[in-house]
Amino acid sequence: QVQLVESGGGLVQPGGSLRLSCVTSGSVFGISVMGWYRQAPGKQRELVATISRDGSTNYADSVKGRFTISRTNAKNTVYLQMNSLKPEDTAVYYCHRLNLGGNNYWGQGTQVTVSS
Repeated sequence: QVQLVESGGGLVQPGGSLRLSCVTSGSVFGISVMGWYRQAPGKQRELVATISRDGSTNYADSVKGRFTISRTNAKNTVYLQMNSLKPEDTAVYYCHRLNLGGNNYWGQGTQVTVSS
């Protein structure tokens, strides 16, 4: 049974930083891509950043240079370091896992609020 558990969200002032964590259960050998998505009120869920099996990363243009995705050597935990946060980064952030066989898994989401 694959599960994704996020943590690290919260309230932060503009310009501040947060680090999100996502721990995945189940075998890590079947992972193709892990990533972070976000959904703001009234908007569609959008990709924030991904890290592939080979370690290559991909970022949305809106977060390039501010956010960094990384993972542990064991590949069962993925992080999203968010710096220089802006009010428009406010959203529920979801961890995502895509397996080699095509199965998708989502975490329950963690709220990030950027406000003074």
